[in-house]
Amino acid sequence: MSEHGFHVHGPHDHAVEHAAHGGDSFSNNIAVMTAILATVGAAFGYLGGATQNDAAMFKNNAAIDKTEAANAWNYYQAKSNKQNLAEMAMTLPGVDPAKYKADVARYQGEKEEIKKKAEKFEASSADWNHRSDGMMHQHHQWALATTAEQIAISLAAITLLTRKRWLMLGAYAVAAVGVALGVFAWLHLDPIGALLGGAAAAH
Repeated sequence: MSEHGFHVHGPHDHAVEHAAHGGDSFSNNIAVMTAILATVGAAFGYLGGATQNDAAMFKNNAAIDKTEAANAWNYYQAKSNKQNLAEMAMTLPGVDPAKYKADVARYQGEKEEIKKKAEKFEASSADWNHRSDGMMHQHHQWALATTAEQIAISLAAITLLTRKRWLMLGAYAVAAVGVALGVFAWLHLDPIGALLGGAAAAH
């Protein structure tokens, strides 16, 4: 352990350090590419975490509204029971039907207001759930994009060790796929899901 503390380096860090001290353009190009990929991957990782947090928050809002809807429906049922009792009381001998008729009308009006409130909370809960599902899907896209950039960085590190140019081309290709996935996530596009959905529909 050094006097400055213990440091853990990623698998590509030593390769980048080696390239930085190298004098050939091949190593320098790989080092620059690795630094750029690390930056892009970090941005993708941050966005993926942010969308995951939003998905959790939206799911929590959905649960809150679902509970409010359940409470409203319970209140609605209580008013229905009172209305039924008032309607039964109207048929009893020796009572004033007009009094209970007014109660029935009042309970009916209150029930309509409660019903609207319950339906509003149910619709809001469904909307929050839909938004949460959308955010989780976007989170998975960011995760795929981040993973692609990490693979590209690993390929770049291997390229520095083996000096195989075809590995460098592979790193570029994987990095391009990661960037494309990141663009799709940013634009809320899902071409992979669309292709899979189309294939499933064809069968």
